[in-house]
Amino acid sequence: MHCSLVLTASLLVLTLLRLTPAASAAACHPDDEAGLLGFKSGITADPSGMLTSWKKGSDCCQWFGITCLTGSRVTALSLVGRPGNLTTSLSGKISPSLSKLKFLDSIYLQDLNNLTGPFPDFIFTLPNFIIIYIENNKLSGPIPARVGNLTQLIAFSVEGNRFSGPIPSSLGNLGQLSQLKLGGNRLSGAIPATLKRLSNLTLLSLERNQLSGPIPDIFPGLTSLISLSFSHNKLTGNIPNSLSILAPKLRFLEVGHNSLSGAIPGFLSKFQALDTLDLSWNNYTGPVPKSFANLTKIFNLDLSYNRLTDPFPVLNVKGIESLDLSHNLFNFGSIPKWVISSPIIYSLKLAKCGLKIKLDDFRPVQTYFYDYIDLSENEITGSPVQLLNRTDFLVGFYASGNKLKFDLGSLRFAKTLKYLDLSRNMIYGKVPKAVSGLSKLNVSRNHLCGALPPNKFPAASFAGNDCLCGSPLPPCKA
Repeated sequence: MHCSLVLTASLLVLTLLRLTPAASAAACHPDDEAGLLGFKSGITADPSGMLTSWKKGSDCCQWFGITCLTGSRVTALSLVGRPGNLTTSLSGKISPSLSKLKFLDSIYLQDLNNLTGPFPDFIFTLPNFIIIYIENNKLSGPIPARVGNLTQLIAFSVEGNRFSGPIPSSLGNLGQLSQLKLGGNRLSGAIPATLKRLSNLTLLSLERNQLSGPIPDIFPGLTSLISLSFSHNKLTGNIPNSLSILAPKLRFLEVGHNSLSGAIPGFLSKFQALDTLDLSWNNYTGPVPKSFANLTKIFNLDLSYNRLTDPFPVLNVKGIESLDLSHNLFNFGSIPKWVISSPIIYSLKLAKCGLKIKLDDFRPVQTYFYDYIDLSENEITGSPVQLLNRTDFLVGFYASGNKLKFDLGSLRFAKTLKYLDLSRNMIYGKVPKAVSGLSKLNVSRNHLCGALPPNKFPAASFAGNDCLCGSPLPPCKA
C-alpha cells in the first residue's frame, strides 16, 4: 500500500512539472539552448523575425527552424530564406557556439544573403554531420582541406557564396557523398582528379567559378551521376571520351560558357536519357553529329554561340521545350518541322540562323506555352502580328535586324510581355501606349512616326525613325 501511495505521489509531481513553464524548458538540453542563443547573438539583422521564437527558458526544440530527433537534443538547424528576397535575409556571422550542439547532423542555412565570415570551423568538431547546405550567402576564404574528414556526409553544398582558391582534393575522401554543389563561388585552378572516387555521386555542380584546364578523366568512377554542370568556367579542351560510360543514366549535361573546342563528340548521341544538353558559348566547330537524331528524350538543347555548320540533323523528338541554336554558321532557310510540331515548346531562339521565311507563314502547332522567341539577325519578312496575337504568356520577343514590315499599332501586347526588340526593320505607324508596361524596348531604326506615349525608355530605344517626337526625343511641333 505504501509503495502504491509513493508511486501515485510521484506521478502527480511529474504531471505538475509538465504543466509548469519550467518543465517545458527541460525538453531542451541546456548546451543546445546556449549554442543556439550564441548563434542568435551573432546575427546583427533579422528583418523577417526568423529568430523571434528563440527565447531563453523556452523549449528550443519548438523554436523556428529547429528539429530534435534524439530525445531532447537538436539534430537539425534549418533557416531558409526566399531566393532574391532581402526581407528574409539574416546578417551577421555563424557563431562557433554551434559546436555545443553535439548531436547536430544537418545544417541548412540557405538564401539568407548576408551571412559573412569564413567556412564555419565548428563543423569539424561535430562528427555526425551528414548534410551541409550553406547556400547563397556571403561566406568567403578557402574551403578547408579538413572538409575531407567529414566522411559521413551524403550532401555538401556551399554554392552561391564567395569561396576562393582551389577545390580541395580531399573531397575525394567523401565516399558516401550523393550531392556536391560548389557553384557560384570564386574557386580557381583545376578540377581535382580525386573526385573520381565519389562513386555514390548523383549530382555534381561546379558551375559559375573560375576553374581552368581540361575536364579531367573522372567519369569511370562516377557511374551513379545523373546531373553534371561545369558551365561558366574557363575549361579548355573537349569532353573526355570516358563520359560515355554515363550514357545510361545522365539526364543533365551543362558545360556552356567555357573554352571547349573541336567537334561536338559523337558519343553524346548515346545519351538517350538526356533531358538537357548545354554546349553554348564555346568554340565548337563543324556540323552537329547526324547521330543526334537518337536523342529522342531531349527537352532542352542549347548550342548557341559556337561556330557550328550545316547540315543540322533532324531530331526525332516527341516535343522540345527549349531550343537555342543562335549565333552559329547555320543557314536553315526555314524553321525545322520538328520544332514547329512541338506541342510543349516555350523558348525558341534561332538568332542569326539564316532564316528566310515570311513570318505570317510561321504557324507552330502551339503558341500557348511560348515565353521567349528570338528570331533576330535573319532575313525574315512579313508581320509577327498573327504569331504574337496567339500568345498569352510571352515574356520576350526579339526580331531585330530583319525585314519585317507591319503597322506597330496592330500588335497585341500580352500582359506578360516585358522585353520587345524590333529594331532595324521596316515597321511603320505609331508607337502604342501599351509599351509603357514593358521593362525593355527597342524600336530604333524603323519608319515609325508620331508622338510617343508616356514611357521610361532612353532616346536610343526610338532613334533613327522617320518622325517620332516627344520625351525622351525632342518635343513635338505644335
